[in-house]
Amino acid sequence: MSAFGMPEEELFASGHRACAGCGSALAMRHSMKAAGKNTIVVQATGCMEVVSTPYPETSWQIPYIHAAFENAAAVASGVRRALDAMGKKSINVVAFAGDGGTFDIGFQALSGAAERKERICYICNENGAYANTGMQRSGATPQYASTTTSPAGKVIHGKTEPKKPMPLIMAAHGCYVATANVAFPQDLISKVKKALTKPYTSYIQVFCPCTPGWDIASSSTINVAKLAFETKTAPLFEVEDGILKFTKKPGVFKPVNSYLALQGRFRHLNDKEIADIQRWVNEEYEKLLKLEETGVKLS
Repeated sequence: MSAFGMPEEELFASGHRACAGCGSALAMRHSMKAAGKNTIVVQATGCMEVVSTPYPETSWQIPYIHAAFENAAAVASGVRRALDAMGKKSINVVAFAGDGGTFDIGFQALSGAAERKERICYICNENGAYANTGMQRSGATPQYASTTTSPAGKVIHGKTEPKKPMPLIMAAHGCYVATANVAFPQDLISKVKKALTKPYTSYIQVFCPCTPGWDIASSSTINVAKLAFETKTAPLFEVEDGILKFTKKPGVFKPVNSYLALQGRFRHLNDKEIADIQRWVNEEYEKLLKLEETGVKLS
């Protein structure tokens, strides 16, 4: 075992072609430390599929299936059913996808798998855009972020809509749901391990800074991810049996601009827009606190 009790074996190996400082590559590396060798991975088309499987090479050290952009959850469901039919119920099935393959194009398959309670662990690498095809806006892109399809200009300052509340949408399906962050690998690993014990669909959303898409230094990934947590932009919680609870809270909250100011995609913001974002972050966090306090079941 390596530092902090994390396994030394790398099932997502080095040598892949991800950008320096890639948050999503870290998310997959640590998730695989939790899942272990007894796992089959299904991955949607996207940035992480492209960088990890350039024919004839691969970074995956376990059985791996590349699915289409929109159907990773459906393919994972089929793998799960086939394994169960063969009596191989102890093998884990983990699906990886990005924003597009989860929030948008892949939502139909994911929703269907969750409704059927397929025993799969679905992990979304949330980096706030369609990174593989040129950083277009997605349902996970935060409000006012500049992307290639929501550029900051004189009339419109980036994306006009706030991000979609995917964790709560998946909680309404009756899934085990958890949010994670690459700055806190032990928390991520413990949540993946828990997800793999559930007899129904699990959904884990991992906050993954994207160095070129967010226009941040490759050395700042972990710092930016920590600031997202400390500013309440990326809260850490889980929903188990329909009940939401925080798994980690900042000791001191920082203003959201300390997080925004490090990113080129927010460089155009004016004082009103920063205040809008701060207000939205505060309101969303308060909603989560109220759900935890009241114990209202989300499914």
